[in-house]
Amino acid sequence: MKQLLYIFIGFFFGIVMYKSEAASWFRIYEMFRFDSFHMYGIIGTALVFGVLFVFLIKRFNVKSFDGQPITIAPKSKSFSRYMFGGIIFGLGWALAGACPGPIFVLVGAGYLPILIVLISATLGTFLYGLVKNKLPH
Repeated sequence: MKQLLYIFIGFFFGIVMYKSEAASWFRIYEMFRFDSFHMYGIIGTALVFGVLFVFLIKRFNVKSFDGQPITIAPKSKSFSRYMFGGIIFGLGWALAGACPGPIFVLVGAGYLPILIVLISATLGTFLYGLVKNKLPH
C-alpha cells in the first residue's frame, strides 16, 4: 500500500512540474537569458521549502514512512569536487534542456527524444558508481 502512495506522490509531483512549466525548455532558456523570473521563482520556492523541511526533520527527529529515523549525512568540504560536479551538471542541463527531475516528466508528457537523455543519465550514473572510489576526494 505504501508503494501506491509513493506512485501517487510521484504522479502528483510530475503534474505540478508540467503545469508549472518547470519542465519547459523554453522557460529554462528564458531563465538563462535573464528574460523571466518564472524559473527563479520556482527554484527559490523549492529552496525555501527544502531548507524548512530539512530543519524540521532535524529539529523534530522525523521518521520515514517505515518508522526509520531520517539521517542526513554531512557533506564533503571539497570545493573542487562540487565545482566540477556543478560544471558537468550545468552542461548536461544546457544540452538536454532539463535537469534530472523533469526528464521523467517530459517522458510522461510524450516527448520521446528525451529518452536518449534518460538512457544517457542512467548510464552516466552507473559509470560513476563504478569509478567513484577511484576518484580524488
